[in-house]
Amino acid sequence: MKKIINFYYKILVLSIISIYFCLNVQANSFQSGNYTGERYVYYAPADTGKTITKRDIRKNLPKKKGKRGKISFDTFDSYYSRAMKAYSNRTYLTAAKYFEELYPLSIGTPYGDTILFLFADCYFQNKDYQLAAFHFRDYARRYPGTERAQQASLNSLRAFYYISPEYYLDQSGTTFAIEEINNFIQMYPTSPHVEECNEMLDNLRDKLARKDFEIVKLYYNTGNYKSVQVAIRNFLKTFPYSKYSAEAAYILVKNNYDYAKKSVDSKKKERFLACLDAYELLKNRFSSEYMKYSDAKKIMEDAQNQIDKINLKNKK
Repeated sequence: MKKIINFYYKILVLSIISIYFCLNVQANSFQSGNYTGERYVYYAPADTGKTITKRDIRKNLPKKKGKRGKISFDTFDSYYSRAMKAYSNRTYLTAAKYFEELYPLSIGTPYGDTILFLFADCYFQNKDYQLAAFHFRDYARRYPGTERAQQASLNSLRAFYYISPEYYLDQSGTTFAIEEINNFIQMYPTSPHVEECNEMLDNLRDKLARKDFEIVKLYYNTGNYKSVQVAIRNFLKTFPYSKYSAEAAYILVKNNYDYAKKSVDSKKKERFLACLDAYELLKNRFSSEYMKYSDAKKIMEDAQNQIDKINLKNKK
């Protein structure tokens, strides 16, 4: 037991001596200017006789590199030149950073509308259409009477058009883009860009039509006959001139025929008649495309034969 106590006592004494020695070395290093802690670095020789102060230590701290000075009214012109040079060199993200800092100082000056427009255009050119649309709309709101106002509005429409999602995704963004384009046409009816706007409208509406048409096909392929009837009526009402409209009318012919074939006897005649109505819709409304669906006539003829059989049976 005594041996164990003596052993631990020796360890304790050695630890105290070690700590004391380290503290003395650190203090001597600091006095000689060789101490490098987290807060202070001082490299003056120890034999100068000069008293070391915190101010002296701060002077010898290494200077931070790469930190850009804050833009002020005094440095505005210099940074504006840098921004314009970056923009002309197509380094748009660099230019955007400068323009973002310059704009608050330029409000109410001749530079204001130029800086905000180019700031928005930097994002547009860099294909960051979400931010471009936001800033171009902000420009059109802040500077409605300037020469760039129409161009800013047009660019915001283009940005909304580019970020419109694929047809199988949620189409709220597409609907919003359509509304914005219609507003632009109403505001600038004589604009040379109206034709471009109409092309964008056609493409966006086609995307909405494609989504609804795919839903129609899904209902038909899964045998939801009533849902198909409702969906196609709504589709033809909403998108009467869509490139999918004729095919939708053809699907209605097949849907009503299949529905009638699988119905109970008391419902067959009514549903075969609905098949004939769908055929007349396809033939009369889409006469130019009617010949593409050659089996529609065969379906109609068989439906008529089924109706004749039902009528003959009912007479007996």
